[in-house]
Amino acid sequence: MGNRLSKIYTRTGDDGSTGLGDGSRVPKDSLRVAAYGTVDELNSTIGMVLACDGVPEDIAEALTQTQHELFDLGGELCIPGMAMIDDQDITRLEQVLDRFNDPLPPLKDFILPGGGMAASCCHLARTVCRRAEREVVALGREESIRPQASRYLNRLSDLLFVLCRVLARASGHGEVLWQHERRRKPSASSHD
Repeated sequence: MGNRLSKIYTRTGDDGSTGLGDGSRVPKDSLRVAAYGTVDELNSTIGMVLACDGVPEDIAEALTQTQHELFDLGGELCIPGMAMIDDQDITRLEQVLDRFNDPLPPLKDFILPGGGMAASCCHLARTVCRRAEREVVALGREESIRPQASRYLNRLSDLLFVLCRVLARASGHGEVLWQHERRRKPSASSHD
């Protein structure tokens, strides 16, 4: 690839528009820009997970591969009609998810975001992933997009949830469980 970013500012977006990968211009608040912008945000939050101390090597490898795929997905969303994410990428996520989920004990309670810095960053990535998925679904109602985009994000959010559990356990902090019993109904005598 040649020198593509010789000038960082162009002033072309000062009017509230931005260029898509096919050369067309759209408003910066369009559904398409929101979708690929949130995919970029998701990629950045995964970078935060990878920057944390103590991330196991197998998780780092899986997340680094995911960052490359998210860059591809952003490109697909930025260039109408482009196909960069395929069923093989979704299958890879499912295989990684199964590998990390199988040794975990069954989940009996809801988990709160926490469990150490890496797990907390992974929870943030999970929630950004869910937002990216919602934005891709919204875009798909207005414009033609491939179903692989939302399927990939759906599977990735599941994987990130599992990785939150693994990272919390690996950190020694453990999973932070929601304590639903903490909200007890007041007894009749407490209203005196």
